[in-house]
Amino acid sequence: MRIFKSLFLLPLMLFVLSCEGFETGLTDEEVVAGLKEALRIGADSSVTTAHQQDGYFLHPVNKIPFPPESNNVMTTVSGITLLGQPIGQTAVDGFVLKLNRAAEDAADEALPIFVNAITNITIADGMGILMGTDDAATLYLKDNTYSDLKTTFQPNIEASLNTVGAQSAWTDVTTLYNTVSSDPVNTDLADYTTRKALDGLFFLIAEEELKIRQDPSARVTDLLARVFGELDK
Repeated sequence: MRIFKSLFLLPLMLFVLSCEGFETGLTDEEVVAGLKEALRIGADSSVTTAHQQDGYFLHPVNKIPFPPESNNVMTTVSGITLLGQPIGQTAVDGFVLKLNRAAEDAADEALPIFVNAITNITIADGMGILMGTDDAATLYLKDNTYSDLKTTFQPNIEASLNTVGAQSAWTDVTTLYNTVSSDPVNTDLADYTTRKALDGLFFLIAEEELKIRQDPSARVTDLLARVFGELDK
């Protein structure tokens, strides 16, 4: 019976000892600093990727589609022709392109907003995030900063919508729609684009976090190497 108990307790003892050894390897402050550095690097790389031409428009996940709450507008307008020419579809395609161009144009304005959010965030359970899922740090950042980021970033999106002509393209589409329908169009274009643009940036940050977690060569600073190196043990 004693042998059975000893065999049962041995794995538990080894687990506790390994955890104690792990906990003494890094301080909480180091873990939190490493997580913030990973997020800063991820934000910088993600903004660079999104800000380039077609960073949204040709991305297989982050391309911003026609606002789904206005699909009736897209369906109706797409079918409008004039002298055999698909003027409706051309207007829809042009609008979607400019919508993505607005997100690409504004993306670089997101970096200081992200850096400020990352710097000021209070990470309550750094070790839990470090040992968590492959996107745990990104999800924590999103959960704790998304609302403030959206409020701060939206004016930049509004400016870009006007700069690249997306707002006027939307007017063209809705004008065509109103020629054949009396239903009101209530889509808040700036709000919609801001949400989709931020979702795309968080997607890219999560990809960068995954690289740092899985690829030692992506840990480009001593701090990242020490903190995320614990995942290799």
